[in-house]
Amino acid sequence: MLLQNGFVFTSHTGTFEKQDVLVQDGYIVRVGKDLDYKGGEQLDCTGKWLIPGLIDMHVHIKEHFANYFTAAGITTVRNTAGSVHELREMMEADGKGMGPRVISTDRLIDGPPGLWGETSPFNKNVSTVEEAIAEVRRQVELGAAFIKTYGWLSSENFEAVVMEAKKHGKEVSTDLVYSKDVTALSAAKMGVDWLEHASGIVQNLYPDWTMDAPSEVWQQIPWDEPDDEKILDVCKLLLAHQVKLCPTLVLYDQMNRAEEYWKPEHPVIHHLEAGGYQFVHWPGMAAAKAGQSSFGIQTKTIQRISYLYHQMEGIVVAGTDTPAGISTYPGLALHRELQLLVEAGFTEIEALKSATSVAADSLGRPDLGRIENGAVADLLVLNANPLENIENTLSTVSIVKQGVVYSPDELMTEIPDQETMLKRFAEWEAYFQTVEI
Repeated sequence: MLLQNGFVFTSHTGTFEKQDVLVQDGYIVRVGKDLDYKGGEQLDCTGKWLIPGLIDMHVHIKEHFANYFTAAGITTVRNTAGSVHELREMMEADGKGMGPRVISTDRLIDGPPGLWGETSPFNKNVSTVEEAIAEVRRQVELGAAFIKTYGWLSSENFEAVVMEAKKHGKEVSTDLVYSKDVTALSAAKMGVDWLEHASGIVQNLYPDWTMDAPSEVWQQIPWDEPDDEKILDVCKLLLAHQVKLCPTLVLYDQMNRAEEYWKPEHPVIHHLEAGGYQFVHWPGMAAAKAGQSSFGIQTKTIQRISYLYHQMEGIVVAGTDTPAGISTYPGLALHRELQLLVEAGFTEIEALKSATSVAADSLGRPDLGRIENGAVADLLVLNANPLENIENTLSTVSIVKQGVVYSPDELMTEIPDQETMLKRFAEWEAYFQTVEI
């Protein structure tokens, strides 16, 4: 297939240049001007802008909303807790078909009693070093791409997880939002690779603070006027340990907005609302302004942390935590994340790279997130230039997935209805009873 006459984004220069893109067997084989090509499919991209397929670096994906990601232009996702058993088919497909490429950990490793309850196929509560080591080994054998820890894991067991993961060449990601024992800096010293939600940093900035700290502690923190000096001191230490941040700003921002949450006009939202069953928890949370005082109030501080760390040349990638919080629309939420990064001070080029080449490189997948020879042919064809306005990433007219061209509507034709999904959930529940977890 030949994509002709489009303005093609080049990652290393951060510019668009009018070029053709030749695709064969799902890969880009040549990018250049006036390519000589006869036969096969041709797509006229005159007056269009071509960018790499986007990468959402923090999701919790399920089959019944997977294709919404690709319909919104997200061709790869990093799943930061779930079940390899449940996601195996999507993981092994590696982006073939209508769904996104899924790079996933297995269940999150937490401490008792577990923020998400008792041990299940999706979370494991460990009480001893031996249990922590055994769980890492189980996940490695199962095929988890990395290991994920949670905030109620004790410091001793946290360190055991990290040490065992490193023995097997696995990165460790952590969510320290609710942590009291482990902070961003102590996790970094243990060797953690990823801070999800840019979490654990506030605990270092304000040692008396935790998510359940008394109101007077919360009130003493200048949430809307972040202390740059404090942030820089912590970020310098994190950078020394080469920690990577996935701030998920959209999670904080949507919680902060509550009933006035961001909701663009897009086919994904029309289709999702017509189905009506996927995210029934959102309206109640919005009406109650759930989490506004605990998550939403942190928005500007997390934005500032993200920007300053990026300015120090720390790795900051775009992620959403879909479907957590309020209206983190699958796929679309990443577009909002890019907007929030720009609001924080990132240039449009830097924001775009955080969801393409920077994200791909942080995954160890240089074949993703770029339009160049040898890369996977995941591309978006846009109606408008995203470097003039980052909101133009929403102007997608075509999605190219491994060389196959789709419209957003086509990618939603296989979204299962509620009856089908209830049947599949029952099958999964029965299956998990037979699997040793």
